[in-house]
Amino acid sequence: MKVLIIGGGASGMMAALTASQNHEVILIERQSRMARKLLATGNGRCNLSNRKLSLENYHGQEPEFCQYALKYFDVEQTLDFFRRLGLLTVTEDSGRVYPLSDSANSVADVLRLHLQERSNVTIVTGCEIQSLHRKKGKFIAEADTERFEGDCTIICCGGAAGGKLGGTDLGYRLLSSFGHSRTKLYPSLVQVRTDTTLVRSLKGIRCEAKVYTSNAQNRGEVQFTDFGISGPAIFEISRFIHEGQTVTLDLLPDITAQELQKLLQHRVESLPMLKAEDLFTGMLHNRLGRTVVRACGGSLETPCKDLADLLSDMVQCIKNFALRAIGTMGMEQAQVTAGGIKTSEFRQDTLESKLCKGLYAAGEVLDIDGDCGGYNLQWAWSSGRLAGELRGAQ
Repeated sequence: MKVLIIGGGASGMMAALTASQNHEVILIERQSRMARKLLATGNGRCNLSNRKLSLENYHGQEPEFCQYALKYFDVEQTLDFFRRLGLLTVTEDSGRVYPLSDSANSVADVLRLHLQERSNVTIVTGCEIQSLHRKKGKFIAEADTERFEGDCTIICCGGAAGGKLGGTDLGYRLLSSFGHSRTKLYPSLVQVRTDTTLVRSLKGIRCEAKVYTSNAQNRGEVQFTDFGISGPAIFEISRFIHEGQTVTLDLLPDITAQELQKLLQHRVESLPMLKAEDLFTGMLHNRLGRTVVRACGGSLETPCKDLADLLSDMVQCIKNFALRAIGTMGMEQAQVTAGGIKTSEFRQDTLESKLCKGLYAAGEVLDIDGDCGGYNLQWAWSSGRLAGELRGAQ
């Protein structure tokens, strides 16, 4: 049986390695090289999985849809698979798994090398499929100058996020030609734009913070930018943030407001002539401390002994550093697409289309997306493996 796999990212490469165990495979990638998006994950380190994975880490109209694939080819099976390919990994305390080399190239390379070694796998790069249809029981995939024919097709084109790295709507278009529909698409794992009154002077500062909105909360690293806020703690709840919403940061999450009040009072009493700009030295980044003073109406040159009336306000500012959201950055900057082809139109146990026999889909093109931390790549590995088994075609 000949299998067409459209998309040479994480799920496509996994599907190709799986399907090629028993079938002839043609793997078609529209870019000049495979796995470009994979190479950018984890800031180039490739956070390829997470040992603390649970269903709660996944989202979509039917998040439970991903459960079968994640159990069929779970984290330990995935890591064992990569070990057999020759990849060594390390697990951080958070559960995040990285290649021991700390380089995403290691992950992409072991996949590519093993694909290239298989005589029944043809890899075609720099080829964008324009149309896909079925004729006399065969799938016909057509590009500008090439035409491919197969008995089954697996769509692994990814989502619309990260256009510079390969994000595309191709998968949605190809699947829609078989009657499939998709949910609304929006960026996820993305930076948040806010009113810049407070943040414009904080660009580049990173801090540990608790983050609160009306419908989500998180804790982790926050990074201030010239347009708002970024960092893992923001990425993970960006899907819940919309224009006009207030995003509140607790800049010192490990101490209570009462403890902070006492700490500041002690500093004022012990260093009464200390300038206000140095009040938070040792507690906050200097620029962040100065921003708090100014936000509460204080002068940076004022001696601390004259700030008694502002201490409570400054404590509240630190524990409730409020920013008005303007929205999120767009699909181009997003790491992941939230939304996708409706999972209700696919069989959970095979990932075969309910509308067209022999048509499969895996990865981000489906309406499943995960939190930051290796969850999206694990979905790519698990779904690529399950789809590549072609269980519905046996």
